[in-house]
Amino acid sequence: MSSVEAVRASAAQGLVGDRYSGQSGSRQVTLIQREHLAAIASHLGLDRVAAEQLRRNIVVEGINLAALKGHHFRLGGAILAWTGECHPCSRMEEVLGPGGYNAVRGHGGITARVIESGTIAIGDRLERLPATSL
Repeated sequence: MSSVEAVRASAAQGLVGDRYSGQSGSRQVTLIQREHLAAIASHLGLDRVAAEQLRRNIVVEGINLAALKGHHFRLGGAILAWTGECHPCSRMEEVLGPGGYNAVRGHGGITARVIESGTIAIGDRLERLPATSL
């Protein structure tokens, strides 16, 4: 995984250049709260945990991602739809060490799909849109 300044979110492809780009489904984009990265690190006694370790695409802060359930949201020039929680996998023990799986439980972020294509850049604001039927 690599960090980029901006990415094109495509309704047809997901995040252009991502390893899952071009695959259909509800997991085109994964998001995690920066505050949860700190919580995971604290649970494990680590100084920090990076989003890349959890294989999350986008890090946000100052918004409760769980509050997006049932909503579309704008992030930069793209509109995304909440599709579910992003649960940890068994690799968390391998990546974060003993207790990694349990440390991520409830802190893994969310999955989303791209509804309207657009560019997402570092520093873009996330705005929850009015409730929709998904």
